[in-house]
Amino acid sequence: MSKTAAIPPLAADPSRWKALVFIALAQLMVVLDATIVNIALPSAQTDLGISDGNRQWVITAYALAFGGLLLFGGRIADKWGRKNAFTVGLIGFALASALGGAATGEATMLGARALQGAFGALLAPAALSLLAVMFTDAKERAKAFGIYGAIAGGGGAVGLILGGFLTEYLNWRWTFFVNIPFAIVAAIGAWFVIREPAGSRNRAPLDIPGVVLSTLGLVALVYGFTRAESAGWSDATTVGMFVASAVLLAAFVGVESKVKSPLLPLRVLLERNRGGVYLSLGLAVISMFGLFLFLTYYLQVVKGFSPVKTGFAFLPMIVGMITGSTQIGARLMTRVPPRLLMGPGFLVAATGMLLLTQLEVGSSYPALILPAQLLLGLGMGTAFMPAMSLATHGVNPADAGVASAMVNTSQQVGGAIGTALLNTIAASATTAYLTDHAAEAAAGGAAAKLVQAQAMVEGYSSAIWWAVGILVTSSAIALTLINTGRPGAGGPVASGSGSAEDAEFKVPVIAH
Repeated sequence: MSKTAAIPPLAADPSRWKALVFIALAQLMVVLDATIVNIALPSAQTDLGISDGNRQWVITAYALAFGGLLLFGGRIADKWGRKNAFTVGLIGFALASALGGAATGEATMLGARALQGAFGALLAPAALSLLAVMFTDAKERAKAFGIYGAIAGGGGAVGLILGGFLTEYLNWRWTFFVNIPFAIVAAIGAWFVIREPAGSRNRAPLDIPGVVLSTLGLVALVYGFTRAESAGWSDATTVGMFVASAVLLAAFVGVESKVKSPLLPLRVLLERNRGGVYLSLGLAVISMFGLFLFLTYYLQVVKGFSPVKTGFAFLPMIVGMITGSTQIGARLMTRVPPRLLMGPGFLVAATGMLLLTQLEVGSSYPALILPAQLLLGLGMGTAFMPAMSLATHGVNPADAGVASAMVNTSQQVGGAIGTALLNTIAASATTAYLTDHAAEAAAGGAAAKLVQAQAMVEGYSSAIWWAVGILVTSSAIALTLINTGRPGAGGPVASGSGSAEDAEFKVPVIAH
């Protein structure tokens, strides 16, 4: 090719690093909201008169709306524009948070949580896909996704700290009101700073049958796992939800394979590298969400920590995640293939989880829990960062939103499965322990309290063994399915995703 015919290099958005600040802020708000309300729930339940039977809906209403609408939100971002979807998502999330904080009864609270989930489903895929189309240089992309991955992994633990502080020193309502300044700052910053690449929208008509089938199928799946936690796996409604989910999602796949403009093009899902990311990440999140639940109860109920002290007890995990993501993952991402970060990363996390199988009533925090959390954080941070980047690797810019939505969907479904599955395993082990020590439990006094504590810890330990196995499986999937080389090294090109130009993260020139 002659010099005059050479294609000029694509212009990088000069505001991309400023934009990252506001995108990261919005992502932190969405992720921490998944756990911040958990700490405040007992206080909110008392104030609003929510029954024990209905209190789970404060968590479930958010999870159902968020998990069920993610694919729809991702496609809306592709079609309407990611900047527009991002800004509207932030404003809607702020208004829903204000409604939740001002709630005077159960119905208002549950409605606010559902609205938070719906706007979060619009916001989350828009945030990740903006990174995918704004950062085109491999090294810059590694740094940007390193920051994003650290927030995505550590935001849940940050929520526990913030939730504990706000609940103990202010009021549970502030776990909702705190979102408002986050959202306002991020929305104003995004509106003035973010410049979306020209020509990256998907103008195809919306796939209404796909929207209906995917939303109902994912809602049924998330609700099935949520109900299993309280009603059991053999409950008729639980089984019915799983059957309905399987039928609806199978019909969704059938529709997507035939319609001209599918909601989720199967090429996005079936490319082996992205498929490997979605599967391994979803499994890893099962372990993480279960651990947050068990450690929170262990520290507060067994060890007697206050909400604030419990929150700060998760700091080593946050430090580990930030270090793994920004100092290990981001530095090595452009030098080694992603599978050599994700596979070993999940194994390091599994080693940390393995330490926690040794939990006892009198376990030392500095000697056991702290090093276990550091290993978990380092491993997850190292694995999450390339996973977040690879999830949109080689995808056509017009599909970036829905590809990003699949990352969030795998995490959301993984979180629902993790909470229900591991909690059920823990409850069964606790019941078995109490049955074996019924005489001691019936004695009353200090001996009975000790048996109760030992039974709880036995349940946690049994469930954590499963979490270890799940993380090892995540590692095996990452090492087996993911075969792309390091960015820019000429590894296998993502299939079914447009041109080779798309596969090297190149997008059209930024529109000013």
